[in-house]
Amino acid sequence: MTVTEPVEQAAEPASDKLMEIPERYVPKYLSPSSASSYRECARRWKFRYVDRLPDPPGEPAVTGTFAHMVLEKLMQEPVVNRTVERAKKLARELWPKMESHPDYQGLELDDRGGLDFRINGWRAIEGLWDLEDPSEVKVASTEQDVRVEINGVPFRGIIDRVDETDEGMVVTDYKSGKAPSERYSSNYATQMLLYAAALTELEGQKPAKAQLLYLGQKVVEVEITDENLAEAVDELRTTWLAIMESCISQEFEATTGPLCGWCPFVAQCPEGTAEVLHRDKIGKLRSDAPALERIAQAERADG
Repeated sequence: MTVTEPVEQAAEPASDKLMEIPERYVPKYLSPSSASSYRECARRWKFRYVDRLPDPPGEPAVTGTFAHMVLEKLMQEPVVNRTVERAKKLARELWPKMESHPDYQGLELDDRGGLDFRINGWRAIEGLWDLEDPSEVKVASTEQDVRVEINGVPFRGIIDRVDETDEGMVVTDYKSGKAPSERYSSNYATQMLLYAAALTELEGQKPAKAQLLYLGQKVVEVEITDENLAEAVDELRTTWLAIMESCISQEFEATTGPLCGWCPFVAQCPEGTAEVLHRDKIGKLRSDAPALERIAQAERADG
């Protein structure tokens, strides 16, 4: 890989039709989350990244935001200050910022809900000590915003933490939710490999490894090799070219399945609506899936 300057504009695919794409369709960059979103469902990707329909995060995601805020500040402290007591103080200091955050406000929690939120947030923060001693970590950067071209794809990612070890750089990402089974962990592994590829471009050397810290649960290490880096980068480029083709044709196919039950845009998607109603009819829709209520709300608004 060669080192390149950060990219603000979209790289052109091998097609003269690029100029025909409406400007709003062309993404300035591709992140691990947006690439994964497109692979899961191109229609949902369009709703979120092109149409920019509201997609408010749920309580677990906002809890993760709070934990990240505190851990970022904690790991910027001198090593002697990286204690549980200091983390508690930082959590108190940062709480007003979190409380006024639009994502937290959007949860519309009552007093009990707010208390439960703080308890869950603290459990995630405290869970770091179950996995490592923060005072022994040599931190190179926190919340590093990387913008770089990878194999012709303008890429952007926010890396929670980059550590320095005797073996080399270690890419570290915090996860506050429940650790997924191996079946559902591939997206996170790809995310870490893309972060590693971006750092390789920027620093001129490959990180030694990547790790996912599932706070309070376990550490999942991701091996970094030339082979799996190349696979992740190839997949990124394939996704980028597919997005460009969708933008040229302005066709974004819906991929239906169980996840339609949680899609925030299900009421705007005829295929998704049909999938949810069918699953509900045959008893295959989970009781906690919010899609039925979203569809009903849309019908009431239209009627």
